[in-house]
Amino acid sequence: MPGVDPKVMCHKLSVCTEARAIAQRKRKMGTERKLAVETEIAKLLDARFIREVHYTTWLANVVMVKKPNGKWRMCTDYTNLNKACPKDAYPLPNIDRLVDGASGHGILTFLDAYSGYNQIPMHSRDEEKTAFITDSANYCYQVMPFGLKNAGATYQRLMNKVFQHQIGRNMEVYVDDMVVKSRDLDRHIVDLSEVFQQLRKYDMRLNPEKCVFGVAGGKFLGFMLSARGIEANPDKCMAIINMVSPQSLKQVQQLAGRLTALSRFLPCLAEITKPIVRLLRKTKKFEWSIECEEAFRTLKERLGSPPILSKPDHELPIVVYLCISNDAISAVLIQERDRQQPIYFISRILQEAETRYQLLEKVALGLIHTARRLRQYFQSHRVIVRTDCPIAKVLRKPELAGRMMAWSIELSEFDVGFEPRGPIKSQYLVDFVNELQPKGYFVNDVWTLHVDGSSNIHIEF
Repeated sequence: MPGVDPKVMCHKLSVCTEARAIAQRKRKMGTERKLAVETEIAKLLDARFIREVHYTTWLANVVMVKKPNGKWRMCTDYTNLNKACPKDAYPLPNIDRLVDGASGHGILTFLDAYSGYNQIPMHSRDEEKTAFITDSANYCYQVMPFGLKNAGATYQRLMNKVFQHQIGRNMEVYVDDMVVKSRDLDRHIVDLSEVFQQLRKYDMRLNPEKCVFGVAGGKFLGFMLSARGIEANPDKCMAIINMVSPQSLKQVQQLAGRLTALSRFLPCLAEITKPIVRLLRKTKKFEWSIECEEAFRTLKERLGSPPILSKPDHELPIVVYLCISNDAISAVLIQERDRQQPIYFISRILQEAETRYQLLEKVALGLIHTARRLRQYFQSHRVIVRTDCPIAKVLRKPELAGRMMAWSIELSEFDVGFEPRGPIKSQYLVDFVNELQPKGYFVNDVWTLHVDGSSNIHIEF
């Protein structure tokens, strides 16, 4: 099978010099798995992805994993080899940035490379380090296999090289996930032609069975993209809606993982899930309480109709609303066009020490957490924070000290302005603001100080 020229890209294993080569002992395997291994080995040999090896110091076992369609996927247990290799720190793209960039287009094409990793050759001196054991013989990979520690970084490096003039303009790429985006069909044909030209130039192949051409919307990096905006993946929503109440810590961890993937669409998630999150911190006997069940029911209701999020317009400022409770901080980023359109919901539970902060400090913490977590938005937009809290005056005081001073300095790198909260038009925003409105919020009452005139000390408030 044709592949990328080794002069363009090959995968190298930077094994630590002090690492000791480990040859795993062969593990037993059932008859069905043995037959599946033999079938896969024949395919790999025919494609010239592997070759037989006789003497090797590194040796790994094969692991067979059944796919949802009932077929088998052959993986290799490179645990020992991966431990001996330092991490490749090549930067992967920010997923939120890619999703924002791909949404809001009239027509999309989703591309899938044919055995993408296997189109990159292994460096010749590292081939035998990938050796694995089977019943018939030992083999090593001549191409980059799945399971190697830094394979994703190598693949992203190749994609950035191949599509350096298309990424961000008419396509987005995250490792082996590719989407071509255009405003209309005529432009899309031109964009696809440009992409195919690059694929031919580097001898890369696509899998036509997994490619989807010229559609109005589809799944990308776990999100649903369309001209309307960014939508929660309905499969992920239904996975939680159809869940029964967790009966063990492991099931709570599974729920938490699923919620993380949908957190962008869930206002005040941290506040809602407080009873559930506490279970993850407890060491005593597991107990699914009434509060946990109520929180679980609320989550299911929210996931029944999650909001559609908008792609940010770089010509418009981003507006931030903050909501603070005793135990959580939450924020929503919106933009105002003909209506108030949500871009991102974010929240987190306060640590024990943070729960003792003054309300003003909690508001500042909510803003700094939002700026850190969603830095890409704060860097590329003017940001307007709408709050009735006098946080702007406090952050500008020259006599600030401690964490407030540190936060003020950190925020100074962004173009952040403050406005009173004012009227709210969108129902989702009304619900968000009311969700965590603390008692005794900021009130503009006038305080009068009565003195007998005997003091000569001037006091300011």
